[in-house]
Amino acid sequence: MSDDKGPRPTKHDADGQGSDRRGPKGEDSGGPRGPGGGKNPNFMSRGALGWILLGGLAIALLLMMNHHSHSAKEVTWKQFKTHAEQNEILLDPQHEIVMDDRRITATLVHPLQGFPDQGLETENKVFVSINPKIQPLMIHDLDQLELPYRIKASRDFLWNMLFSWGPILLILFLIYFFVFRSLRNAGGGPGMLGNFGRSRHKVLTKEHSSNTLDDVAGIDEAKDEVAEIIEFLKNPKKFQRLGGRVPRGVLLIGPPGCGKTLLAKAVAGEADVPFFSISGSDFVEMFVGVGASRVRDLFKQAKESSPCIIFLDEIDAVGRRRGSGFSSGGHDEREQTLNAILVEMDGFDSLDQVIVVASTNRADVLDPALTRPGRFDRQVHVSLPDIKGRVEIFKVHSKKVKMGPGVDLEKLARGTPMFSGADLEAIINEAAINATMATKDFIEQADLEEARDKVRWGRARKSHKIEEDEKRVIAYHEAGHAVATYFDSDSEPLHKVTIIPRGPTLGVTFMLPEKDKHIHSKKQLLAMMRVSYGGRISEEMFTGDQYNGTGGDIRMATNIARAMVTEYGMSDRVGFVYCGDEEDRQPWDSSDSMSDQTARIIDEEIKAVIDQTFAETTQLLEKHRQQVEDLAQALLQYETLNAEEIKKIMAGQPLHKATVSDLLEAEKSKAEVSQPKPISTPVSDLDDDAPSAMPSPA
Repeated sequence: MSDDKGPRPTKHDADGQGSDRRGPKGEDSGGPRGPGGGKNPNFMSRGALGWILLGGLAIALLLMMNHHSHSAKEVTWKQFKTHAEQNEILLDPQHEIVMDDRRITATLVHPLQGFPDQGLETENKVFVSINPKIQPLMIHDLDQLELPYRIKASRDFLWNMLFSWGPILLILFLIYFFVFRSLRNAGGGPGMLGNFGRSRHKVLTKEHSSNTLDDVAGIDEAKDEVAEIIEFLKNPKKFQRLGGRVPRGVLLIGPPGCGKTLLAKAVAGEADVPFFSISGSDFVEMFVGVGASRVRDLFKQAKESSPCIIFLDEIDAVGRRRGSGFSSGGHDEREQTLNAILVEMDGFDSLDQVIVVASTNRADVLDPALTRPGRFDRQVHVSLPDIKGRVEIFKVHSKKVKMGPGVDLEKLARGTPMFSGADLEAIINEAAINATMATKDFIEQADLEEARDKVRWGRARKSHKIEEDEKRVIAYHEAGHAVATYFDSDSEPLHKVTIIPRGPTLGVTFMLPEKDKHIHSKKQLLAMMRVSYGGRISEEMFTGDQYNGTGGDIRMATNIARAMVTEYGMSDRVGFVYCGDEEDRQPWDSSDSMSDQTARIIDEEIKAVIDQTFAETTQLLEKHRQQVEDLAQALLQYETLNAEEIKKIMAGQPLHKATVSDLLEAEKSKAEVSQPKPISTPVSDLDDDAPSAMPSPA
């Protein structure tokens, strides 16, 4: 139920990067091909044949081991003699007792129960392991039992080892030959794990990228910086004529979704040099030393293809400040990767023909050695677009969709302050989806307005069931916000009020700034606090109770008051002193930056600002009590009111608009008309002049 007055940028991350080893036209390199460029279906590669052979040997080994485990059962010598005394050992020529140097093997049979002369039911081989100490005793027992046996010549030790371990060794050899040997041959240096040290970058050329600088809008200064880099690469002698050199690095800094990665893609589409693209998270993996190895491999390939551009997306993943935070004293993979980047960018072996372009939204955490001139010579700030930039961004994205004749992009741009380029692109896309679902021929202004609210605050939950007493509280809450906004001269203009749940909120009061604001005055900050109190004061005024839906309003007002006292120097008692949290303060540093007396004064000043603005808002709503009542009743009837309708209500004029109940009745009637009505008399029996038949009671 809390409203959100200050727009906040949403997260829109760049697309990840991966490995892409492709030829000039994007096709896979190597391998026999059939007609049309596809792989020949009749061709069986060496690797596939090896895997088939490996699988066959594994199955054969399992069958052999299974057969060996079930071919004979080991028994004790006492059990063996018991079977012999009970005549359960076959002594025919096909089943004889065999003795070698390790065991005595015989065939054990069991007569059929009740029919000892009808034949044999099963055959089971058993063996007894020979103990050299009692082997003469075992031979003597066989002679006593009159059991004939055959002595089998034993195989030598090497033959036994080969027979037992040969299949296993063969399978291990095939695994090494077809798996580890392939990894070693994949590159990256000696050893079977050399491929992990290879860089996983994409190599793009002008033909592979469809983005150009014409697709980038709203960040003209950043475009100019990048255009100079492209000109450096196309005509380096032009700048070397006066002794200048090409910048080694360009760091793109800005909030998420402002176009940093899009700008890099445009560079790849405009430049006539190779473009190596990789994400910061692709350097570090599970093995120690992989990140530094990949950095060296990346710059090695880039130097071989110079002049070229290397794009490091989200460089803060590996470029964070060294020495901060707790350290276990072990090997820090991230710091080793950063050291490799520092050396490659400006070491003893530096080149002027490789330009590094990096992007991040956390420039405050980067290592100072990385951001100094000589490594990243330029830092380009890609900020949120202003109203002119938002209009240009809307024009770029609107070329891909069908816009209606009554669409006003300037009005939409004015109602989207602090929106990033990604948010604006999402608005156009959501509007196209809404128009498509409504079976429209083109996008209308209402679709764009709904898409803007959906991107910022979420989808309207029109099917969400709210009880009448709760809906009444929500209506008074939003009416209090709206009246406080309408009659406060320092507040932003009122745009729309709704009690339809949207996203996490149960009701929202929308403001529409007349222009972009980069700074706020003390009067405007106090006005924001007064507007945030309107919901709670209105609830108490008309319901006589307090509700937990004002938690967000209380949090916002408290944060504004605390910032005014501790950070902005807007308190006479505290003065022109910064008392906020230090950014470079370590978590384990327990030293207090202020005295107890100063902390008490700060708390008193915050409480005084909140009490004063709360009293002013209470006085304002008491003065316009009737307008709050009228607006709340109108919200209960219509659920959503725009600025013109709110203006009429504040002036005491009636609204000529269908209520929610009227719309529901119209939808119900429309549904009943569209359904076929059953009749009691067949159509063939009705005359042309007969009256309409009544519906059947059934």
